[in-house]
Amino acid sequence: MLDRQQRYGFELREEFERSTGSTWPLNIGQVYTTLDRLERDGLVSDMGTDEAGHRYYAITDSGRQEARNWFATPVAPSAPPRNELAIKLALALGTPGVDVAAVVQTQRLATIQTMQGYVRARREADRENNAADLSWRLVLESLIYSAEAELKWLDHCEAKMPSMAKQSSVASAGAAAPKVKPARMEASS
Repeated sequence: MLDRQQRYGFELREEFERSTGSTWPLNIGQVYTTLDRLERDGLVSDMGTDEAGHRYYAITDSGRQEARNWFATPVAPSAPPRNELAIKLALALGTPGVDVAAVVQTQRLATIQTMQGYVRARREADRENNAADLSWRLVLESLIYSAEAELKWLDHCEAKMPSMAKQSSVASAGAAAPKVKPARMEASS
């Protein structure tokens, strides 16, 4: 964003949130902390303050190169992201009294409703057909595809549940049975 023009922190936050449809809101303190770090690393320069007290920043040549490198490097998560839904279902399978099918259906309904909201927002953005909103439409499409993938995964889980329930009940029965040490036979003389 600084490659386009000099900005101050609040403008950067507003531009980021506009570009992403406020999907991932930024804390203004985080923005200024990041600007301080970028300045320390020589990636941005402090251009001074205006009459309203706004401190403007500009990208440096090193910053421009770092941004190009970032855009050219694929995103590769170092570890799988924490997925609360997968954790919930994994724990529900082994928890007595939890209706796993109901957990899946509740999540499916919530995911469908969320996805419908994303689809409506995308339709509105498409109607406006504003080139500046392309970034927001791309974020919306990413959210829609993620919701579709979650629904597909929930279908998969639901299809697996009958066999998982059998395995779980067999494992639970085995775990519930007391472990008895076999008696040692002593030879009598």
